[in-house]
Amino acid sequence: MKRREFLKLGTLAAIGPTFISGVPEIFSKKLTSSGKKMNLKFYPYTLELKHVFTVATASRKTTPVMMVEIEYDGITGYGEASMPPYLGESHQTANDFLSKVDLQQFEDPFNLEEILSYVDSIAPGNPAAKASVDIALHDLVGKLINQPWYKIWGLNPDKTPYTSFTIGIDKPEVVRQKVKEAEQYKILKVKLGLENDKEMIETIRSVTDKPIRCDVNQGWKNKEEALKMIEWLATKGVEFVEQPMPKEWYDEHAWLRERSPLPIIGDESVQRLPDIRKAYGAYDGINIKLMKSTGMREAYKMILLARSLDMKVMLGCMTETSCAISAAAQLSPLVDWADLDGAELISNDLFEGTKIIDGKVVLSNLPGIGVRKIK
Repeated sequence: MKRREFLKLGTLAAIGPTFISGVPEIFSKKLTSSGKKMNLKFYPYTLELKHVFTVATASRKTTPVMMVEIEYDGITGYGEASMPPYLGESHQTANDFLSKVDLQQFEDPFNLEEILSYVDSIAPGNPAAKASVDIALHDLVGKLINQPWYKIWGLNPDKTPYTSFTIGIDKPEVVRQKVKEAEQYKILKVKLGLENDKEMIETIRSVTDKPIRCDVNQGWKNKEEALKMIEWLATKGVEFVEQPMPKEWYDEHAWLRERSPLPIIGDESVQRLPDIRKAYGAYDGINIKLMKSTGMREAYKMILLARSLDMKVMLGCMTETSCAISAAAQLSPLVDWADLDGAELISNDLFEGTKIIDGKVVLSNLPGIGVRKIK
């Protein structure tokens, strides 16, 4: 089916609500401990990055996050909102949103659909703040039944992918140092989109022949020039190109996809479930991030929908603690590619969680999202 024909059908809006919540029916029954309430707590935190992180649109040395805890019956679920400033959320916006969330009106934390639909309805936007509640609630529910979420979803932990390691735009000497630090990783993700794109690739190729995945972060503004660059990248061991042009350029991306020797992956163009409708035909695949999708509940639905359309799926992240990374990792057996190195890029993690061993995502048997708080 051609993209324009698909858009005319307008059927995806009706598909979304029919997906299962991700919780087996056996676990969705009312808890017997009536009268107990969920208590929501949150506090700001600032991640310190090991290196200045530069992409086509911005540079930063820190990332503001909001840490969330939901306590119920003596058990605590942990969540996180990671908010790179260029995306529009902040400690203040997260505080304002989370201050409006009243979980005490719900008696049963297992009613994920009802609770998270309510959270989503409080105010538009705020996807990372919403994700922090979603992650904490999933962690709580998993702990209440003493199972990790990949098992609740029936996923095979042996099928987790290798994750890439991200190298931001920088000077050649710093790029070479970053490649050295990424020695255990089998795949590199390289940020492009400025004037030194070819220099970035040539610098990496001077020290390693590992596969490269390129993320342009909307940096290219001309489809013909984008095609020329992709044709050159195809000769340099690049696997795919992520978000080469502005997120609103669906038709231009469809034009590029038809001619590109490499797969084109949508990131900024695909935030939530309804965006997949617009992305179909414009991209070969999508990059799902919990901080865009409002959390694990919607990310799971997005993966199922993308799969039904024969689209490739990448699971990505922001710079995050092991809390949010471990939450995303629960979904990783479902996807083609992973970019879950966010906790590896910071120096002040608050949690122990999912491990990256020889570049592969390794899940544990810890319940919930699989984390322990260490600070």
